[in-house]
Amino acid sequence: MKVAVLGAGLMGKQAAKDLIVSSEVEKVYLADLDQEQTAAFKKLLQSDKLVVLPLDANDEASLANVLTKADVAINALFYTFNEKVAKAAVACGVHLVDLGGHIGGATAAVLALHEQAEEKGVTLIPDLGVAPGMINILTGYGASKLDYVSDIKLFVGGIPVHPEPPLEYNHVFSLEGVFDHYTDPSHVIRDGELLEVPSLSEIEFVEFEGFGELEAFHTSGGTSTLTETFSDVEALEYKTVRYKGHADKFRLLVDLGFTDRDKTVTVDGRNIRVRDVLREVLKPITALGDKQDAVVLRVIVSGKKADEEMAYVYDMITVKDMAAGVTAMARATAYTISVVAQMIGNGLIDKRGSYPPELIVPGEEYIEEMARRGVEIVETVQYTAYQS
Repeated sequence: MKVAVLGAGLMGKQAAKDLIVSSEVEKVYLADLDQEQTAAFKKLLQSDKLVVLPLDANDEASLANVLTKADVAINALFYTFNEKVAKAAVACGVHLVDLGGHIGGATAAVLALHEQAEEKGVTLIPDLGVAPGMINILTGYGASKLDYVSDIKLFVGGIPVHPEPPLEYNHVFSLEGVFDHYTDPSHVIRDGELLEVPSLSEIEFVEFEGFGELEAFHTSGGTSTLTETFSDVEALEYKTVRYKGHADKFRLLVDLGFTDRDKTVTVDGRNIRVRDVLREVLKPITALGDKQDAVVLRVIVSGKKADEEMAYVYDMITVKDMAAGVTAMARATAYTISVVAQMIGNGLIDKRGSYPPELIVPGEEYIEEMARRGVEIVETVQYTAYQS
């Protein structure tokens, strides 16, 4: 198969690396506006499989030039391009996966292309990161093993292995995204009803081996399509995991208006957006640099099987590969999107149309492929009501 990777950021390059070592992948096209960056990456990898191409994602002809060279494309661009790229992929008859983006309805726009994709014989799967992404696949897998699903609880955190004050946090993706997740309302299902709850609220404590007791709280965007796919469950919620005290500290910043997208102040006659100030202040404080990050994840799918109450629980802890310099978040995210792209390319996923991950990605094979890449996802079965 031939795979095009759009975007040569951290996730795009890591996905390209994974594709290159696959015996099933014949060619990898890495495309970006920054041709110096792609040229440097090609020189570093020294692989005949890798071809670098120029890409202006705002230009339809440029997009088509890259997409038509591939059987499957990975969209690792900023989420504002997701709908445009998906439409271009359908027009070109090329399968596509992306990293998602809940803001502005990016994922909904891709899923709305279902009929057009089906007619063109194309498969589109958005939201293939960690949350959403990995948690969707594992939720769908756990649900498939039950006759009836009653409750779904999701916990995910990208955290430093060695936390430092004042926030005990290092950003592994855009701080703008962090602000959005902490500011926008979170969607949950309670007593069978879809509700909104404030982000950074309802703190509870969860334990992960090697990290002890951590805190978990509501944030926006993590559930994505799950509240629609599993709209008939009694309860569903997603919480972000951090070190204790983080939520309270950040809630103060939110309450003061520092994450407000529109709030401005006038300083020495200049109008300044306070969110920009917060971002620039926090960038050096929360930069990961050469420090080690970890991703912790737990998916709990409860219900009944043959009238017996039980829960399927999926746990994952992965840390930065210090020797290779690959962050834990990059491993979990880039491997997920690469694995699913290859599943489409080799025919393991053969349904056509646009689907969320929980409805189309085979869980057992996904777990096996992630384990081959050193990301271990452990399944346990609880035969009584699960206590987190």
